[in-house]
Amino acid sequence: MTIRIGANPIGWSNDDLLEIGGETPLETCLAEAREAGFVGMELGNKFPREAKALKAALAPFGMSLVGGWHSVELLRRDAKEEFALAKAHRELLKAMDTSVFIVAETSNAIHGNRAMPLSQRPHLAAGEWKPYAARMTDFAAMLADEGLVLCYHHHMGTIIESREDIARFMDACGPSVNLLLDTGHATWGGSDPAELAAIYRSRITHVHCKDVRPAIIAKSKAGDWSFLDSILGTGPELGTYTVPGDGAVDYISVFKALTGYSGWVIVEAEQDPKKAHPLTYARKGVAHLQWALKEAGLA
Repeated sequence: MTIRIGANPIGWSNDDLLEIGGETPLETCLAEAREAGFVGMELGNKFPREAKALKAALAPFGMSLVGGWHSVELLRRDAKEEFALAKAHRELLKAMDTSVFIVAETSNAIHGNRAMPLSQRPHLAAGEWKPYAARMTDFAAMLADEGLVLCYHHHMGTIIESREDIARFMDACGPSVNLLLDTGHATWGGSDPAELAAIYRSRITHVHCKDVRPAIIAKSKAGDWSFLDSILGTGPELGTYTVPGDGAVDYISVFKALTGYSGWVIVEAEQDPKKAHPLTYARKGVAHLQWALKEAGLA
């Protein structure tokens, strides 16, 4: 598989605040995604969760299913229990012929709480890293036995947010745990996404491409905003995230560091669709990724 460009539907309909883009039909999202040039979609809240219905929804638009987010609570549960609870998601991905199993720890995450500022995000104590990583490694190994690839999503408002968090987590986990490189969360969390790409290249199995507006990030930090207020923006102002080519991320450097990568790159720019017209921004994101991949020698 070469590099293919896909999308997450969050640019059309938000998964944490369902009223944001809630009026947009799934068919509109898929039609505009195809028009913009995407060839695959990750799961979103409006997608059917039964394989036959999901295939029927995607087929008219020539879309592949890329995979999808699955919240885990391995701070509270062991790997066997988590694996059993993930049965429906596992079976759906296998039926849709995708191995991309995206996870993030959400048992104590605050990114979905609009009243909670990011400064109050959770942290693991020194003694918690090793047992947590062991449970994650066991869970990933169980998935691997079914042909599924655990792609861990570092994320603002969670225990894996900063550059130090990512390093401690990846160092503590076994090789069955792979990294989802998210350029937007990396930059906002204080990492250089190109550096992460270079260091963890052999374990990066999925890439989310969203750009950042540094001025809005600065306002978010100064005002102690929540994650949701930050990405949606205040008043008429746009939020922290945007599509590739509309912010500060150097995608040529990121892709040069990913030499040899084979898989999906996903535009996943969480914005308020009433402020940021989804199709307009989707087109811009696809065009920039196509250009950056070519410049980096990956297309």
